[in-house]
Amino acid sequence: MTSADLVEIVFHGRGGQGAVTAANLLVAAALKDGNKGVQAFPFFGAERRGAPVRAFARISHDEIHLRSEVYTPDIVIVLDESIMDIVDVLKGLKKNGKILINTRAKPGEFDFSKKFIVATVDATGVALKHDILVGGMPVVNTPILGAVPRILNRVTLKSIQGIVRSKWKGELAEQNVKATQNAYDAVVVKS
Repeated sequence: MTSADLVEIVFHGRGGQGAVTAANLLVAAALKDGNKGVQAFPFFGAERRGAPVRAFARISHDEIHLRSEVYTPDIVIVLDESIMDIVDVLKGLKKNGKILINTRAKPGEFDFSKKFIVATVDATGVALKHDILVGGMPVVNTPILGAVPRILNRVTLKSIQGIVRSKWKGELAEQNVKATQNAYDAVVVKS
């Protein structure tokens, strides 16, 4: 496996937003798209609803032998913009790395947009639009996943939508599939 082949991703979110589920769904879709090596795993701590959480994903064309957390990601996915006030989400991000942020802001509004490829999407707005709520709070994992194929060529929107349909059934599945499409169409990327 060459280092150019392996893509490492860190998800930053808050408990209850679906970061761990997003990592699992992403690698399932990547496997469906022909990647032979995939991993997804959470970072465990004192998780509770609203507390900062991290999840990791690795995608490769070959088997992955690494078993550590991701320290130098190629991509960072931020499910809650406010987490950036308390967590250094850019820590270890590789040169020319990509960051996808759930925000209403445009990519150029972030100081680090000169150093990294920044993509933004209002995943919260998409979740609200499609009534993807748990306990009255928007769950942004499927909307943010819809934006991922715009910055990662190892996974397609079609595969993400197929995995979403296999995880949920009926109307809930269709709400989430529509949310992935809506986010895919709405994401803004600045390189």
